[in-house]
Amino acid sequence: MSTAADAPTDADPERVASALSTAEFVRIYPRPTGDALAAAGVLARALDARDTAFQVRATRDEAIPDGDGSALALGWTPPNATGIPSGSRPVSAVAADVADAVGVEPDPIVGLAGVVAAGTVPGEGASGSLLEEAERRGVVDRRPGVAVPTADLADGLAHSTRIWTPYSGDPDAARELLADLGIDTGSDGAAEIDEDAHRRLASAVALDATADAPDRAVSAVERALRPYATSTGPFETLGGHADVFDALARERPGLGVALALGADVTDAALSTWRDHAGRVHAALADPTTGRYDGAFVVRVEASPADAPALATAARLVREYASPEPVALVVSDDAAAAAGDGAADTIAALQAGVEATTDADPDDASAGDTDRAEETNRDGDSVDVFGDDRLGEARFAGGDVQAFIGAFREALR
Repeated sequence: MSTAADAPTDADPERVASALSTAEFVRIYPRPTGDALAAAGVLARALDARDTAFQVRATRDEAIPDGDGSALALGWTPPNATGIPSGSRPVSAVAADVADAVGVEPDPIVGLAGVVAAGTVPGEGASGSLLEEAERRGVVDRRPGVAVPTADLADGLAHSTRIWTPYSGDPDAARELLADLGIDTGSDGAAEIDEDAHRRLASAVALDATADAPDRAVSAVERALRPYATSTGPFETLGGHADVFDALARERPGLGVALALGADVTDAALSTWRDHAGRVHAALADPTTGRYDGAFVVRVEASPADAPALATAARLVREYASPEPVALVVSDDAAAAAGDGAADTIAALQAGVEATTDADPDDASAGDTDRAEETNRDGDSVDVFGDDRLGEARFAGGDVQAFIGAFREALR
């Protein structure tokens, strides 16, 4: 099996803070991930508190565009600017340290939502100071239950992409579950319930999510239980906030930037989250699966418009269904792969694209990058994007079996 290149080291917050402290104008370029969008919000708010002008734009480019002022990349390492790359710590946690270093208290809700989006439990990943500040301010309160963004539990359960259960994508089935548990959420689904009801719900979700699932499903569902409620935030829980950030990063990163900056876009954000989750769960409703040495492959029916949902689907498959370390979800013209960072999923996706599009290998971009582009013989653009834990590919159709074969071979 091929191994990934050495993971980038965490950025030095003091060095980044020094670059920002003397800047008159800062251009912030987060990768379209929930963690990086939250980090952009943390730093933009800190810059605003210092009366430093800034601009935020999510990007998949390999380099920072030319422009005035100082540039900062979040979630990646550009060749021509300061960057806070993905590393052992969530990008949002490093961003919070940068805000501290420039003398501004970071927004703990936004920062912790990014920490959760990175797959880390609040307080871990060196985010303890963020959690302590949130608790000191009284803006988080841990309680039993499930982490969803909405007060309507059936809506939250059906559209969550933090869990994968028999009622995922089906609000009616989620309401039946609540009724079977004797949980009355009122006519609008948003009535408050007591801690005992939250515990019953959490137990049922844990059982449903881990039945016939790999061992890692236990850890995945645990991260979605005992949520931190956020009475002053735009959503009901930190985990729900993270779920929305992830969906916006895939579907509408510009809206994700607006949310991170504190704009009143809650309704639009929730609508996008529901649409994204609906596509994710629809794609996984009736897949064709295959298990190979090192990879669990899921063939799905999905239109080109559904391509942004495949990365979320791959993450769910790996967490809740894959007996192998890497999960690949592939349609006729897009694919996504999720792993633990031990295998180079970007290189494997690139190999799949080359096999599927019959591209000239001599024209390939370096496989060990955040993004690689090629042009096939028909002039169609193909794209590989992401990191060793979660990568995506777009291609112009072709022999999907060849894609799968080349992907598997690249993992060996």
